[in-house]
Amino acid sequence: MRALKFLGEGRVAPFTGLRWPVGEWVEATAVDPCREGVHALRPKDLPYWLGRELWEIELDGEIVEQDRKVVASRGRLVRRIDAWTPALLDAFADDLLRRTKLRVGHIANVGGYVGDIARFRSQRRYGLAAFAAARAAELSGGAADYDRERRRQAEWLAARVAFEPTDERRS
Repeated sequence: MRALKFLGEGRVAPFTGLRWPVGEWVEATAVDPCREGVHALRPKDLPYWLGRELWEIELDGEIVEQDRKVVASRGRLVRRIDAWTPALLDAFADDLLRRTKLRVGHIANVGGYVGDIARFRSQRRYGLAAFAAARAAELSGGAADYDRERRRQAEWLAARVAFEPTDERRS
């Protein structure tokens, strides 16, 4: 299965500190989401896991798909997604800010999310900006609007990284 993986600068996993090799299999002893395994994501999961470097990863072995992630018993990095840049993330935050201003900028108690998004953008805390935009949508329109905003965010990002996941298994 082809999926995506966020890593820190230099291919370092944010939770384990592992420096991932490119093209070599990394094996896990078990698949236990949030505890053990090779964690990855699909394009629809992008706004939940924003990170510095975005990589295409090939997953194999046991694969468990969850709402916001995929976990496998083994994986290997295929290539870095070159379209994932600070400029792309700034444009994403600008889009969040613009859309949230249009949605809730005039509504008392919810309009403050506009300022939150602007602050998070200036701090390059894009994940929090995306969450704030989704919360503003939820508070102004209900739980379904939170989900719609997250889908819209994922579609915006996915359209710009031009990645198509596959379910093909390889050895």
